Amino acid sequence: MISGGLTAAYQALVPEFEKATGNKVLTAFGPSMGTTTNAIPVRLERGEPADVLIMGYALNDLASKGKVVAGSQVDLTRSPIGIAVKSGAPKPDISSVEAVKRALLAAKTIAYSDSASGVYVSTEMFDKLGIADVMKDKARKIPATPVGEIVAHGEAELGFQQISELKPVKGIDIVGLLPSELQKITIFSAGIATVSKEPDAGRALIKFLASPAARDTIIASGMEPIAAGGAN
Repeated sequence: MISGGLTAAYQALVPEFEKATGNKVLTAFGPSMGTTTNAIPVRLERGEPADVLIMGYALNDLASKGKVVAGSQVDLTRSPIGIAVKSGAPKPDISSVEAVKRALLAAKTIAYSDSASGVYVSTEMFDKLGIADVMKDKARKIPATPVGEIVAHGEAELGFQQISELKPVKGIDIVGLLPSELQKITIFSAGIATVSKEPDAGRALIKFLASPAARDTIIASGMEPIAAGGAN
């Protein structure tokens, strides 16, 4: 089971893993948190099978609830937050904290995800910029659907999500990364589910995703690989 941030790189890498090992990987996709039907915690609670869990910091929450085998977690990538507009729309200046604030105040509609990046944007970044009250009327959380799709359809002028989740979406232009003073890096990690029936094959997949062979694909997806061996 995998959440959005690492999906593009994962989908490119899995066929390589299958070819190299002879294992067949079946994947369920969904948000790492929230209460939508396909959210990974909801899937696990209703008893769906899983061997490997790949997501952001929500993996630690699942580990604390006994859903992840102790000691099996491996940090895979760092994922920064970016901003997107509809293709062809003017790109606002986001080069500084004040520029981002001006862009947010000027936008009529703003979208953010219901996962790690959106939690940060809505509960921390807006407060840091001193515009939380203004944002209540024009910024909205998008459950399950990629934020880029909402922007592409013209339902939001600005969209905030991890770059790796924005890049695969057609119909948008990525303005760039949040400036460092506002940036929030999500660490994507993998672990073995305690309900796993194929833990050895699961560990092999995690090892492959953390290996040098996966590095170029991960970088191309907009994420930074973490050196093999880095574990929570």
